This record gives sequence, C-alpha cells and structure tokens, in this order.
Amino acid sequence: MAATLFTIPLAIDLTAVAIGAIQGAMFAGRFTDRRFDLLGIALIGIVVGLGGGLLRDILLGGVPAALQSNWYLPIATGFALLGMLLQRLFHRLNPLIVGLDAVTIGLFGAIGTTKALSQGLPEIPSLFVGVVSAVGGSIIRDMMLNVPIAIMHVGSLYAVAAGVGCGLLIILVMLQVPITIAAIICVVVTTAIRILAARYGWSLPQQRAIGSWPRWRRR
Repeated sequence: MAATLFTIPLAIDLTAVAIGAIQGAMFAGRFTDRRFDLLGIALIGIVVGLGGGLLRDILLGGVPAALQSNWYLPIATGFALLGMLLQRLFHRLNPLIVGLDAVTIGLFGAIGTTKALSQGLPEIPSLFVGVVSAVGGSIIRDMMLNVPIAIMHVGSLYAVAAGVGCGLLIILVMLQVPITIAAIICVVVTTAIRILAARYGWSLPQQRAIGSWPRWRRR
C-alpha cells in the first residue's frame, strides 16, 4: 500500500528540531559531574533534534533530509547552546516544553510513517519507521551519555504514544481517509497520550520474575 507523503512547512519542522535540541541540552545539563563543554552540549542537541529523522532516512535508504538544507544543523546547534545557557528559564517553562515535545513526537511519527508508506513499505514496517522517527533521538542520546535507554524502562510512554498514533494513522490510510487528516489525528492522539502520561505518571507494567506474580489462593 502506497500513500501520499505528509509534509509540513519548513518553519514547523525546524521548530520541532529546536525543541528537541533544547530538551537534549536540558537533559545533558542534569549530569553536572560529566562537565560537558559547548561542543558536547551542541552534539547532544544535534542528536536529539535530528536523530529520529536521520535514523528514518537511513532505514529508508535515502539522503537524510537534515543534510539537504543549510538550516537544520545550525538550528539544532544554536538552540542546544541556548538551552544550556538559559537552563533555569527553560526549567521554569518545563510544562510548556513537555507539551511542545509531545507535539514534535507526533509530527516526527506522522512524517516517518507516511514517508515509509509512500515508498511502498508494508504497514508493520511503516509503523516501525514511524516510531523510530519519533523516539530515535532520545535513544541515540542515552547511548552517547551511557545511561539506560529511557524507552526500555518504566516511564512516561514515549514509544507507546508514538506507536498508538502511528498505528491509528495507518488504519485511517487503509480506510481511505485523506493523508493530511490522518496525520493530524496521529499528532493529536500521540500528543494527548504523552501529555496525560506525563501528567498522571502512566506507565506500562514493570517486569516481574515468574515466581513473583500474585497467586490465587486456594479455598
């Protein structure tokens, strides 16, 4: 099944990259013992802001979109440094940053999924590409910082939110819903799940040893 590619204005795409870069800088700033310099912060910002898109285009065998424009790398670098210099201010605005970050997850997921579908990939691989696009930056970030990969641990449903949104997009496309409407619904659903999970502390069940599950009492 092939679908039309969902595209967004460059300004919105760059805004998403900027928010990701700020998030990366704020995250790296927690590790005061690491003593990151300006270059280190810039690299973390670039990874978080562009990582998902880079992984998406590598999986699809194309030249990364971030390397086809002069805007992406400077925006990611500049806002990463800004996030480091104004860290206290951004921490005060954290609820707003979380909300905007949730929107960017939905946007990256929708773009990745529709790009995979437009190249003729089946539905399940397209879903995988969409989720990787949404959370790939955080995965690479955690690997670079040598910390546990966040989406593999009990947390606030980054990948689940992206998976639900991207899966719904695919279902809507299969039902012949126009791609723009399907993508908007994907972004709204992903954003809502992510924000609600962050607000109420939702998470998937924690791993338990086989013998630790509750047993029914015999009467």
